[in-house]
Amino acid sequence: MAVFTPLDDAQVAAFLERYSVGSLVSLAGVPAGTENSTFFVTTDQRELVLTLFEQGDKAELPFFVSLLDYLDEHRLPVPGPVHDREGIALHSLAEKPALLFPRLPGSYPKRPNLNQCQTLGDTLGRMHRVSQHFTGHRPNPRDLHWLLAMHTQVLGYISSDDQTLMKNEVDRYQDALSGVELPQGAIHGDLFRDNTLYDGDRLGGIIDFYNGCTGDLLFDLAIVINDWATEPDGRLNVERHDVLLGAYLAQRPLTPAERKLWPTMLCMTALRYWLSRLLVVYVDPPAHDLTPHDPEQFRIILKRRIEEGALPLPEPDA
Repeated sequence: MAVFTPLDDAQVAAFLERYSVGSLVSLAGVPAGTENSTFFVTTDQRELVLTLFEQGDKAELPFFVSLLDYLDEHRLPVPGPVHDREGIALHSLAEKPALLFPRLPGSYPKRPNLNQCQTLGDTLGRMHRVSQHFTGHRPNPRDLHWLLAMHTQVLGYISSDDQTLMKNEVDRYQDALSGVELPQGAIHGDLFRDNTLYDGDRLGGIIDFYNGCTGDLLFDLAIVINDWATEPDGRLNVERHDVLLGAYLAQRPLTPAERKLWPTMLCMTALRYWLSRLLVVYVDPPAHDLTPHDPEQFRIILKRRIEEGALPLPEPDA
């Protein structure tokens, strides 16, 4: 179970007293997750999620609170943090930073259908449109600067062909992005299908914003396509790709610079996950006894994107 700091009923009941959420009825640890301790909390008034932050820079947590508050205020389906009677969201519990959230409905789609892809594209487009006006700032921790700095740490663990592939790709991204200005805004930074909740075809929520930052909107979109519209063999699924991107583009059309760099960004975000997973396996294993994700999945995706290129961008939905 991915609960690294156990809590008992008495601790949580006392914690809830500062909020107007009712009295504790039940508490259950959530087995999913790789970094934080998460609990489902039921009160006599509502269903909640309690998160204790185990890793990462605690000084960055106010950014995430502000971002979620902002998106919630703009009616995006995100878990806006619950604030206490004094208007404060971020507290401490068991000597760990703690946030309380509403529990959103649904579960993540293992194989998203076209309606779910359409909804995700529309929602992400709306999110990116409003996030350009968010005033908070957190640099993208997994952008090109990170790739440049970190890829050398894994070269000794991969084949000579893969070393060449990785070094050539990093050089290519550096050349392609030099001097280019792309639309910026707050991004999710890790919007895989398991960070969404669906109740049937209805998107109940986008969760886990702890890779959230400010950066290239195109970076966020490429991460989504490389997960939501990709088959196990790395090929792009044309139908899911076109439905998702068509809905997105109806909300936020891409600029000419974004359209030109789209194939490159698909490759760069694939390498981003190949590298981050290699780092977890060989260089910086997780603090807890958890099985890391397989890096091979994104090496396959990267090679597909290089060999086959990007699919044509669809026309926006009318």
